[in-house]
Amino acid sequence: MSVKKFFLEYKPPKKLRILFIIHYSPLLLMIMIGPLTAIYGIWMLPIDLRLSIVIGGIIFLIGTYVFFKWEFYWEKKYQGQLLTGGIFKHIRHPHYTSLIIIGFGLAFFFYSLAALLIAIIAIPIMIWSIIDEEKLLIKQYGDEYKRFMKKTPWRMIPRIF
Repeated sequence: MSVKKFFLEYKPPKKLRILFIIHYSPLLLMIMIGPLTAIYGIWMLPIDLRLSIVIGGIIFLIGTYVFFKWEFYWEKKYQGQLLTGGIFKHIRHPHYTSLIIIGFGLAFFFYSLAALLIAIIAIPIMIWSIIDEEKLLIKQYGDEYKRFMKKTPWRMIPRIF
């Protein structure tokens, strides 16, 4: 199948489309709402602007690092099996973790209280997604995934959650 044909004919399953919307909509909202803080001078964080931008940039870069660490490992190793090496040695859900970190980075970078609120609201959404996904992973991988859960007890943040 040609690349052009793939992109023109590919239709992801409904469940995948719903998950995409759930996972990425907070980031998209932050990207849309965050700049309004600077443009209109509304919803500003109660800290120094420059400090907020620097903190946000650093947090964003950390989240991007975690995202690419997950993405490159996934692309290199995944062939249908359960992945337990690389970043998965430390946390079971680095993708969700990276999205939350990136969200907080954007909120501070945009100096936006509204974006920060969205980042906070995204946390239970991601946790709900993780719990739901783990049920599916247990069905798919069975005892192998249960052993992985014991070996890597942290879902998102080592020694915290």
